[in-house]
Amino acid sequence: MMNESNSEFPLLSNNIEKGSWNPEDRHNGCCDVAEVIEETKKQLELAGPLVLVSFLQYFLQMISIMFVGRLGELSLSSATLASSFTGVTGFSFMMGMGSALETLCGQAYGAKQYHILGIHMQRGMLVLMAISIPISIIWAFAGYIFAICGQDMEISVHAGLYARWLIPSIFPYGLLQCQLRFLQTQSRLKPLVISISFTSLIHVLLCWTLVFRLGMGIKGAALCNAISYWINVLILALYIRFASSCKETWTGFSKEGARNLLSFLSLAIPSALMVCLEQWAYEFMVLMSGLLPNPKLETSMMAISALMITLTPGTARGCGWQKLGALVNLGAYYLVGLPSAVILTFVFHLGGKGLWTGIISGSGLQALLLLLITLRTNWELQASSKFNLL
Repeated sequence: MMNESNSEFPLLSNNIEKGSWNPEDRHNGCCDVAEVIEETKKQLELAGPLVLVSFLQYFLQMISIMFVGRLGELSLSSATLASSFTGVTGFSFMMGMGSALETLCGQAYGAKQYHILGIHMQRGMLVLMAISIPISIIWAFAGYIFAICGQDMEISVHAGLYARWLIPSIFPYGLLQCQLRFLQTQSRLKPLVISISFTSLIHVLLCWTLVFRLGMGIKGAALCNAISYWINVLILALYIRFASSCKETWTGFSKEGARNLLSFLSLAIPSALMVCLEQWAYEFMVLMSGLLPNPKLETSMMAISALMITLTPGTARGCGWQKLGALVNLGAYYLVGLPSAVILTFVFHLGGKGLWTGIISGSGLQALLLLLITLRTNWELQASSKFNLL
């Protein structure tokens, strides 16, 4: 991959020619301390901007929640419950499906088939836009779903209102996920950082204007997300269209982008499940908090905490173990974490402490299982197989 200065960050030693990888080469000075330190620096140069971009993406919704918190306890608990619901039924699913482009665009860029990146992005946009329609329908009935699940009726009504006003945000969010992966696989990180930083500043102003100045309340806070996402999409679209660095990878819209959609789905669905199974566990915890004696306080506390916890088993994704990662998350959270949380909370009456103890046990088991898989992996064989695919 290349950074903005067009210097290369090789993942394998430069003296290794295609087809000549030998596991014994690790003893020939290619893994000494100096090279490990140098490689770590290079990884941090790439990872730092991506961490910032990911954080600011999540922070946009947190900013809206913070402004809603000034409206009162009912508004805060309603907005956080709706944010949790829309996260598990929409945003996390779209993010997971969009991550399939990391594999597709990464392979195309590594093979120097640069024009294929634009086709993959178009394909991803079509699929995610189509999926946004049923997601919007689910969000439209969010209030009824909350009531059926036994949530406080007053909270359910206000949370349903917030979810409905979030519907316009799911469409630009899907487009944004595709743009991020398109640029990320080319290591075009500066435009990502600049666009999301600018959008975050605008988002604060928008929230103040719509929530307080125009008196729209929680409706304005939800609508701000859509406006901010569209601003971000527009900025990145202009960069992709006119930047010289994207001339080879973006050659305009093509009919090829509407073909082979099933091949995209075959990667996108396992990726989405891996992301969603983990986040869904935290959001189920938020729903259960609404059944506690003080639902307004407990729901807002648990939802805000859950929004700040976003764990992604990067090793599994990087190695293409999406199906394995989904199975690990299924067992850790749904066979151990959530059942433990239910027992501790409603049988032993530990309240919020019981919820967190249970979910942390699931998270710990997930980390342990992935660590064991990582330690038992033959990394020389992994490197050889991936290298020979280039």
